Amino acid sequence: MSGLYLHIPFCLRKCPYCDFYSEEVCEVTIQGYPDLLKQHLSWVKEQGWSESIDSIYFGGGTPSLLAPEAIGDILKAINRTLCLVEDAEITLEANPGTVSQQSLASYRSAGVNRLSLGLQTCNEKQLILLGRLHDLQDGLNAFQWARDAGFDNISLDLMFALPGQATVDLEEDLCAYLELQPEHFSCYGLTAEPQTPLQSSIAAGELSLPDENFYADAFMQIHEQLTAADYEHYEIANYARGGYSCRHNLGYWQRHPYLGIGAGAHSFCADQWGSRWHVPADMTAYQQALHDSQEPMRCLEAFDREAAMRETIYLALRTRRGITDNELQQRFGCTLQDTFPEAIASSAPWLINDDGRWSFTPAGWLLFDRLILPFL
Repeated sequence: MSGLYLHIPFCLRKCPYCDFYSEEVCEVTIQGYPDLLKQHLSWVKEQGWSESIDSIYFGGGTPSLLAPEAIGDILKAINRTLCLVEDAEITLEANPGTVSQQSLASYRSAGVNRLSLGLQTCNEKQLILLGRLHDLQDGLNAFQWARDAGFDNISLDLMFALPGQATVDLEEDLCAYLELQPEHFSCYGLTAEPQTPLQSSIAAGELSLPDENFYADAFMQIHEQLTAADYEHYEIANYARGGYSCRHNLGYWQRHPYLGIGAGAHSFCADQWGSRWHVPADMTAYQQALHDSQEPMRCLEAFDREAAMRETIYLALRTRRGITDNELQQRFGCTLQDTFPEAIASSAPWLINDDGRWSFTPAGWLLFDRLILPFL
């Protein structure tokens, strides 16, 4: 089984913390973009893609800037060109300021069955600092409209370690989010990515982010409150009620193949030891390649055995499930203990072995970037 990712690189206004590829909306470009995606799908079919698709993810950018009719047409094209399983998970990322009661009902009717809602925070002041286009009421309305439309699988984004955020602010966010009772949470600490307006504001002394101690306390506060409310902390940044883990993202962490469609999209091919591909983040070049019937994707990396093993360990240890020695033995002919004894020793007590299954504790995830280095 494979996943299908479609990148929708348009925003009404780019958020100051975001470093994903997106462009401000141009009406002509966005109206023609679904046809480019359908051309790309046809190209993929002509090249012999035969993997069954069990998850589709419309990411961005702001996918909810595409009209429901356009999303529906794209889904029909996917059904015509690729082998889509009957119970496929179909996710649409949506920003509260870009949806209405009618559009959400139409997305649901078009076949979208999972909604990822970019709420980020319930704090009005923080929403302004983050450059979001919606206010709290917009976010609450969007969630209720989604429920009314029949969405029974909704994920909410929660951002923490925000400029000026205090413990009481995060507590209020968590209480407000839990009252909504979504099926899934994605919880991210705000970071100042290079060459973003946020990074420039911090460098100029106009804003500052909380220190590492606050970040650590906030991470554990979220873990404790969400797990106490029966959400499984199944990946560093993700929580879900039973049966609602994101199938598409699990495919990434389990190193399953996935196909990326659209300017700026990435793909993973699992043949041999695996290879990663991307479509350059250039709308003009993307359009020209499809017009000329040329391959729009470029190879980023082809893995050998050792690189594949190290990436497998890196991705698996991001998850609560972790990785077993049996899996490593079957794939690579080794165990974690035999291959990385020093890395295991340096990761104690955060890396645990439960009858041959290796995984990090939540406290270990806080140190993940440091603890994982000896495995890479």
